[in-house]
Amino acid sequence: MAGSDPVIQGTSAPDTVKILIAGGFGVGKTTMVGAVSEIVPLRTEEPLTSAGLGVDDLNGIPEKHATTVALDFGRITLSQELVLYLFGTPGQQRFWFMWNDLAIGALGAVVLVDVRRPESSFAAIDFFERRDIPFVVGVNGFHGEHPYAAEEIRDALALPEHTHVLLCDARDRESCRDVLIALIDQLIATSAQNNGSGRPSGRV
Repeated sequence: MAGSDPVIQGTSAPDTVKILIAGGFGVGKTTMVGAVSEIVPLRTEEPLTSAGLGVDDLNGIPEKHATTVALDFGRITLSQELVLYLFGTPGQQRFWFMWNDLAIGALGAVVLVDVRRPESSFAAIDFFERRDIPFVVGVNGFHGEHPYAAEEIRDALALPEHTHVLLCDARDRESCRDVLIALIDQLIATSAQNNGSGRPSGRV
C-alpha cells in the first residue's frame, strides 16, 4: 500500500557536517580525501609549472608534481545519522585567501602534518585557533614511517592537551576514518559541554 514502506516510513535525513582537511603544501590532503571518500572525489589539481619556481617551496617533497588550486571534495557516511562532507583546502600560500570561504559553515577540521616538515602546518593551526574552529591533528607518516611519538609532535607544535594528535597514513582509508571519528568525538564532547546535546548538528 502506498505510503506504508517500512524502510522509508518514520525515517529522517541524516545530519550533514562540513569538515575541512587542511595543512601545508604537500602534506597529503588530496590523498586523504581520496582515500576515505565513498564517492569519486572532486579534485582541482593542476601540474606544477615553472611559474611556481621561487614561489612554491618544494623542499622535502621533490616528488610533488601537481597541486590543488581550489579544493578537494569528498563524502563519507559514518552512520545512518551522520554524513561528513569533506573539503580539502589548497596548501600553497598564494591560495590561502580561499580558506575563509571554505571555512564558512565548517564545524571542525583535520590539520594534516607532514612528519618530515611539521612547520609547514603552523599556519593552518593558527588559522583554526584564531577562528575558534575545533580541530584535530593527523600526523601523516609518509611511506608508513612514524619516527616521532604523538606527544613529541604535540610538543613541537606547542599544542594544548585538549587537541587530539593522531598518527595516521593518508593513503589508508581506515587510518583516515579513525582521524575523522576522533574529530567527531571531540565535537560531540564540546557540544555536550555547551548545550547538553549529545551529537553535533549542522547542515551544509
